[in-house]
Amino acid sequence: MSDIRLEGVTKKYGAVAAADGVDLSVAQGEFVTILGPSGSGKTTLLSLIAGLNRPTAGRIFIGGRDVTQATAQERNIGLVFQSYALFPHMTVLENVLFPLSVRKVTGAEARSRALEALKLVRLEGLQDRRPSQLSGGQQQRVALARAVVFKPDILLLDEPLGALDRKLREELQVELKQLQRTLGVTTLLVTHDQEEALSLSDRIMVLNHGKTQQVAAPTEAYLRPANRFVAEFLGIANFVGIDGGRTGVVRPERVRLGEDGGSGGGGTPARVVEAIYLGQMVRYHVALEGEGSAAMVAAAPFVGRAWQPGERVTVSWDAADAWPVN
Repeated sequence: MSDIRLEGVTKKYGAVAAADGVDLSVAQGEFVTILGPSGSGKTTLLSLIAGLNRPTAGRIFIGGRDVTQATAQERNIGLVFQSYALFPHMTVLENVLFPLSVRKVTGAEARSRALEALKLVRLEGLQDRRPSQLSGGQQQRVALARAVVFKPDILLLDEPLGALDRKLREELQVELKQLQRTLGVTTLLVTHDQEEALSLSDRIMVLNHGKTQQVAAPTEAYLRPANRFVAEFLGIANFVGIDGGRTGVVRPERVRLGEDGGSGGGGTPARVVEAIYLGQMVRYHVALEGEGSAAMVAAAPFVGRAWQPGERVTVSWDAADAWPVN
């Protein structure tokens, strides 16, 4: 297992910098997610680490070794794509055996390692099927088994769950985290799915236009965003005025709704514009009064009082929950 270190990594296509002076250190065994919108540079960065592309400037280290100019084959990396990239004419077992044969591991040892990898991803008994006989989730498990069977130094995942439906994606998120913890392999995941990043990662790296916006633990990035972009990209952000004329962000879960003129006497008068039922909670869109009809969003568990569109309420939050942003 190895660590990863990027020093000023830049990749330009003409005048456009897809990666712009990126620094990152990933500890051995850590799970880090590179998160950002389309065109932010996250896939470019992953391809540079994988050796599928070369940086215009900067250096890349894996396990303390400078691999900036090394080929993909020289980096001992497991790589999983959204498209699975399985060989359709091969069985499941043959697909998993393939990277071992490339590394001259054959015979009983190769078969034993391949079957063990399939057991890790819960595909025992399916080794003789072909990819077309598997579900999407099963095909992704084969891709994972193939990526870890040769014991890579690091594991790179490029939107690996993006083609799956929501329920299956959530199930595989749990399995992926358990697999990574079992193997202890240093892992980099690329995704645009905020919930996926928050639920899987030890740390999140948020990118925009090729530049690093924040690198932090999920809770810190969500509750203490480094800037307005991170605040808006990671979920819903309410922007409020705080001390000194600055702007702060309050997450919907920290916003309280109360009876208009009810007990406590605090809060800002508002009117419920919309109530959206989401199963575990209700998301309320409210318009504040006396502040230019500013809009806010509150999220509350679907228990107790349910507010209806048009009702008058009060809106409040704790000052500590308004995190200052630029």
